[in-house]
Amino acid sequence: MKLKWNGQFDLMKEMIDLRMKKDIPLPLKERLLLEKEIIERLPQGFIYTRSEAISICQEHLENFTEEEFDQLFKDNAFEFLFVEGVMKFKDDFYDNLIKTRPVYLKRLKKPTAEKENRDEIIRHIMTKKDVKYKLRVKVAMKIKPEYEEIGKTVRVWLPVPIAYAQAEDVKIIKSTPQYQQINGNEAPQRSVYFEQKLQPDQEFSVEYEFVNHVVYQELDEKVVKNSQMNDFLEECPPHIVFTPYLRQLTMDIIQNETNPLLKAKKIYDYITTHIPYSYVRSYITLPCLSEYMATGWKGDCGIYATLFITLCRIAGIPATWQSGLYCTPDFIGNHDWARFYIEPYGFLFCDCSFGGSGFRNHSELQRQFYFGHIDPFRIPSAQQFQTDLIPAKTFIRRDPYDHQTGEIEYEHRAIHDYEYDMYQEIIEVKEINEK
Repeated sequence: MKLKWNGQFDLMKEMIDLRMKKDIPLPLKERLLLEKEIIERLPQGFIYTRSEAISICQEHLENFTEEEFDQLFKDNAFEFLFVEGVMKFKDDFYDNLIKTRPVYLKRLKKPTAEKENRDEIIRHIMTKKDVKYKLRVKVAMKIKPEYEEIGKTVRVWLPVPIAYAQAEDVKIIKSTPQYQQINGNEAPQRSVYFEQKLQPDQEFSVEYEFVNHVVYQELDEKVVKNSQMNDFLEECPPHIVFTPYLRQLTMDIIQNETNPLLKAKKIYDYITTHIPYSYVRSYITLPCLSEYMATGWKGDCGIYATLFITLCRIAGIPATWQSGLYCTPDFIGNHDWARFYIEPYGFLFCDCSFGGSGFRNHSELQRQFYFGHIDPFRIPSAQQFQTDLIPAKTFIRRDPYDHQTGEIEYEHRAIHDYEYDMYQEIIEVKEINEK
């Protein structure tokens, strides 16, 4: 571990290989093999030295200084690692700064275009109460030419929407080539699956459409019942675990509250107003996600969701996962959020990431809306966290916990992130106005 956090990865690998030759227990061998995979992925994307990172900030921001950079560093604003003893900052450190600290938007030398008006969308949903949107999307994967092994068997899993909760009328329009298998809606992480000999310049793609149906209702704690379902209350190591710290944190947050809806709201309020959003490295390289956020005080949408789910379960509130893509007429990208169960409402939505964004941008409308409700721009392809794909992968997944962009491997070896490209294309996003 000392070598790991000093970034001496080559020496680590040598030491692991030596240990593997000894008579050690099987669980330890498996853990050491996993550690080799982790340290293979860990330094990816950490490319900038301190001086290079400062130069990037000074290039884009008015009057940015070295002292300001150091203060931001102390305030946990930047993701960094030591690589062979040298401090390196992640390739997206600057984008993360602009996204998470609105004050820097005002200092851009070249201001960016206005983003979507999320307040306007929320007001529309709250006014209309019942909103339907049709989404049509194409997702694809393609191995880069220099890593093609023509004629070798390749296996591909591309995520597709699960027809449940808010997602209705899911249709697979076409795939290229023809897929071998498609999971049903009961799949915890749904895919179309391809398996065939690789052809030159081959793209694997699927195009689908479905309807997102969201309903807005005012939530009233007075009608809430203490009786709850018994599912979605358990631990799911290594990330949804009831550690002593998280148990104590939950008790400190909910205090003497007994109403399940108000307990969940206290947890949501704490997360969205106390813990800053931040891009993070690959989940497989991180320890327990929920405790990582609760102690390190930063994380992205999936870590927000994991912490909310964990604290809710500790508090006796059933909570689970939903994830896939966020897709508007102008933007598509990966996103995670949560659902929690309150009687008599059933499952409600919770997006701590968007709620936290509302807090940072001084929109209480957004922050309040994303507790209990969701916008119609979600493509749910995963309804559980940390489950196997169907059929299961042979080699370790790019993301063993989530399923948003898909997975790919050769029959005889893993395919690494840098060996292929992924694509997400918006074909149509429009509201359905029914008479």
